[in-house]
Amino acid sequence: MGSDKKIAPVNAVSVAVGYRVSLGTSTRRPIVLFLALLMAVVLAGCAGGTQKPAQVDQVVVKKSERKIELIQNGKVLREFRIALGDRPRGHKMKEGDERTPEGEYILDWRNPNSRFYKSIHVSYPNDRDIRFARLMGTDPGGMIMIHGQPNYIRSAKVMAEYQRRDWTNGCIAVQNHEMDVIWQTVRDGTPIKILP
Repeated sequence: MGSDKKIAPVNAVSVAVGYRVSLGTSTRRPIVLFLALLMAVVLAGCAGGTQKPAQVDQVVVKKSERKIELIQNGKVLREFRIALGDRPRGHKMKEGDERTPEGEYILDWRNPNSRFYKSIHVSYPNDRDIRFARLMGTDPGGMIMIHGQPNYIRSAKVMAEYQRRDWTNGCIAVQNHEMDVIWQTVRDGTPIKILP
C-alpha cells in the first residue's frame, strides 16, 4: 500500500535551483556556504550604492570672489563659481536693487520644482534687515535663493553666456550639476555666511 520510493529532502540547493536534489551532508555544507557568501556579496553591493555624500555644516559665499564654499568641520569640501545680481556690490537694501544680501542667515527650505532647476532659500530678510528697511521707508525684498540655471534655456551657447556673467535679481546661481551637489550635501537649517 505504501510506496517504497524515497523523496529527496528539501535543502538550500533544492530551493536555489527550483527542484529537489538529494545530496549528502558533506556535499551540502560547501554549497550552502557558497550560497550564503554569494547572498552577502549581492546585498553588500546594494548597500554600497545608497551611501549618502558628506553633509556640510556651513556654507560661505564670497561675493567679490564669485565663490560658494561648502564647509565641514572648518574644511572646504567643495567650492563653485557663482553668478550674482546685476549690482552685486554692497548689502541688499530693498526689493528690486538686484543685490545679494551680506551677513549670516539660514538655508531654511528648498524647492525641487524651481524655475531655476532646483533652489534652496536663504532666510533673508532677518530682523536687522527688516528694521533697516522700515527706517528707510522701503520693502527689504526677499526670496533670495541658491539655485541652478533657468529651465527655459535650451541653447548651449546661451547657457554658456549665463555661466560667465552676473544675471540674477540678487540670488546666488550655480550650474545645474553643481546645484545637485549642494542639494545633496546641504540640509535645511544649515547656516550660510555671505561675505562682501
